[in-house]
Amino acid sequence: MTGASGSIYAQLLLNKLAALKQQWESLAVIMTENAKEVWRTELGNESYKDHPFPFFSQQDFMAPFASGSGKYDTMIIIPCSMGTLGRIATGISSDLITRAADVILKERRKLICVVRDTPYNLVHIRNMETLTLAGGIICPATPSFYSRPATIEAVAATVVDRVLDLAGLSISTFRWSSEGD
Repeated sequence: MTGASGSIYAQLLLNKLAALKQQWESLAVIMTENAKEVWRTELGNESYKDHPFPFFSQQDFMAPFASGSGKYDTMIIIPCSMGTLGRIATGISSDLITRAADVILKERRKLICVVRDTPYNLVHIRNMETLTLAGGIICPATPSFYSRPATIEAVAATVVDRVLDLAGLSISTFRWSSEGD
């Protein structure tokens, strides 16, 4: 998690991953200091501390996923700031998030960046193109409304469910159909 606005997305993702624990073998979290501050500002709490996942410091280059031998197969950056995206796109591995993303890309594994900033400038667009060409997936935090979400959490869940689909997890969610179900 980076310091971009959108802590609700990270909160929902952590909650859903906890509920889907039978579908993954190992899960770890990196949360920047800015992400913690944004979480407190946007959600009014520090409930990220309540999750049972191991948290790693941004400077912990000994984390198992800082190396390709760690065998982590998917990385989700949610929310992903444009600064983080730019550092990844240009190969700058200055902290654990950017190093882990570099490892995921070099090992040809799945990197999903949930960008929240808007509007995009040309630098953002080019960085997104570079990351896409390198094998990353750009998933803007753009909600859908097919399911007629009634709460802010339900709106945010449309993005999180899309991310979980991209990560290859089996979830129960609204699916578009020809009948409009």
